Amino acid sequence: MGTPDFAVPIVEAISKVHQVVLVVTQPDVYNYKKKEIVFNPVKKWAVENSIEVFQPEKIRLDYQKVLDTEADIIVTAAYGQIVSEEVLNHPRLKSINVHGSLLPKYRGGAPIQRSIINGDDKTGITIMYMAKKMDAGDILVQKELPILDSDNQDTVFHKLSILGSEMINQVIEKLDKGLINPVPQNEAEVTYAWNLSKEDEHIDFTKDARSVFNQIRGLNSNPTGYILFEGLNVKVYSSKVSTKTHHTEVGRIVGINKDSFDVSCANGTVISLLEIQLPSKKKMMVRDFLNGQGKKMLEIGKEIK
Repeated sequence: MGTPDFAVPIVEAISKVHQVVLVVTQPDVYNYKKKEIVFNPVKKWAVENSIEVFQPEKIRLDYQKVLDTEADIIVTAAYGQIVSEEVLNHPRLKSINVHGSLLPKYRGGAPIQRSIINGDDKTGITIMYMAKKMDAGDILVQKELPILDSDNQDTVFHKLSILGSEMINQVIEKLDKGLINPVPQNEAEVTYAWNLSKEDEHIDFTKDARSVFNQIRGLNSNPTGYILFEGLNVKVYSSKVSTKTHHTEVGRIVGINKDSFDVSCANGTVISLLEIQLPSKKKMMVRDFLNGQGKKMLEIGKEIK
């Protein structure tokens, strides 16, 4: 049971050792721009590998197909819907989840993004039993992964999906042989990683430059952070913390460089913006922007909201 790219290496690893009898994933979406139905990454994989696919609108209400399918275990990885206890308890070995955080920290739908935005130096994969309460099941195994300054949301997603794919078959084998002692989560240490809101995407220069740097890379490349400049909603894909300081109010252009422009942040710190996207334009490096319309748009002292 899974939907995005994160889940594909995991189901692929399982299929090399076990028989995947059913893939459960989110419904198809219609791309109005291209005027076509779009399959999500897990469905694409299943179709390419001739595996039956089930796509209920709401699996809480429509799950008989799962109950009619004989299976030893259900593995979930970023499926995106709440699953009923009847489904979770259906297989012989019950249901397990591959989650992108070191539980009990960051239960919820955006653990990878939140860990980067919050400036954590590590994350990891937790494989645990699924429970009625969100991400609250007993832990079967965990492995840590460092978060580097060179990482963003995309790179950490990829690294964690590969780590999960390397862990999953050993967990299934040990469960089958009764060799794992599940460990209950410490409820006193629980934190939540709620799905991102539009407010979370607005880059906040009232924080220090390091926090802004973390916010930008934690949102790259989906949904991507944005600034408001000259009446335009401008997406920002990458940045770096500058060694410069300032003595002005936050959210002002304080420097224009060959490949970036500097914005004032809290505590006298400065962030250099490197890669942006204007409305209806392609993503571009700031050096290219400065060779075009950026020459006229960017001026020292201008406000960025």
